[in-house]
Amino acid sequence: MRIGIVTGEYPPDQGGVGDFTRELGVALLALGHEVHVLTDTSHPAPSLVTAGVAIHPSIPHWKWGCWRQILALSSALSLDVLNVQYQAAAYAMHPAINWVPRASNRPPVFVTFHDLKVPYLFPKAGPLRWRAVLALAHRADGTIVTNREDYLTLEGQLPSKRLNLIPIGSNIPLVPPAGYDRNVERARWGVGPNDLLLGYFGFLNESKGGEELIRSLALLVERGLPAHLLMVGGRVGTSDPTNRAYADRVNGLIADLGLESRVHWTHYASPVKVSAGLLATDVCVLPYRDGVSFRRGTLHACLIHGRAVVTTRPVVPLQEVRAGQNMLLVSPHSPEDLADAVARVAADPALRARLEAGSSALAAEFTWERIARQTAALFGRTVVAE
Repeated sequence: MRIGIVTGEYPPDQGGVGDFTRELGVALLALGHEVHVLTDTSHPAPSLVTAGVAIHPSIPHWKWGCWRQILALSSALSLDVLNVQYQAAAYAMHPAINWVPRASNRPPVFVTFHDLKVPYLFPKAGPLRWRAVLALAHRADGTIVTNREDYLTLEGQLPSKRLNLIPIGSNIPLVPPAGYDRNVERARWGVGPNDLLLGYFGFLNESKGGEELIRSLALLVERGLPAHLLMVGGRVGTSDPTNRAYADRVNGLIADLGLESRVHWTHYASPVKVSAGLLATDVCVLPYRDGVSFRRGTLHACLIHGRAVVTTRPVVPLQEVRAGQNMLLVSPHSPEDLADAVARVAADPALRARLEAGSSALAAEFTWERIARQTAALFGRTVVAE
């Protein structure tokens, strides 16, 4: 198949949607498909082909009328299917992308919802914003959600045959640098071999519990544990401007609690450096305020690196999550619970080893080959029917 992937975010942008698009494209290519990424002209294109995937930074903007450029390019490339990677922030919160499936003379359009956040329409648009999301789902030839929570939200809104759950995987492979030495990596951050190094991966925003993370670190230090925190990756990303204000609040809290010497930042780094940082940690702490979810690429990165994970209870039952076996679960909004769980892992080597083994086993269920095969099979059924 000739597959077109539409995205408002693509490397070198910092963000999960762009990373997902890159990984999915490469995996589809490995299965023998021809892959074209359709994105906007703000993306530099030193090469029009990346890892065999053709990149087309040709869309002038994501405002009204952008679908004309998308469909013109789709026709010129003779695409068999279009897959819109949907996250409102990746399209500057503009709703124009939601109208792509309404056009005539188009190939089948599938929409992958990375979340169900609504676009901006106009002041006091209220319920109309959610209707714009539903309209996109209804008019598409097929809808993909990446997690159980969003599946349940749309289950009553769409025919079951048009609603599909296909997860994401880790955008960071397990690729430590040659000759990697864990103690040397820890020493880079002023952390000794017997210190307790917490790890956090991903951007800071309201939903990820950064303030709880910092307060739990303070509690651990108060209890006399030699605790440090390694913040792996970029602070705020490219698409969501609200991240910056929240990151400033977290930085202020670090200063207020006197933790500057215990919080270390890798900043945005190559996958090899991110992998090295994650492997240096003793426990990954992911205090999502909306509960752990497999839509979080940050979770998948910690799993694939075999880290002991402490995170928050999911809002809906997730059969893959086995508390005490592949992660420890705590209440959201609770620095005390976080600190208690981390202290348990630090004091119990057998528990830590069990969680690490559980993480690696769980990660094997979310490989990009498996994700690409599910995606291609879904597209193929519709293309053949056409």
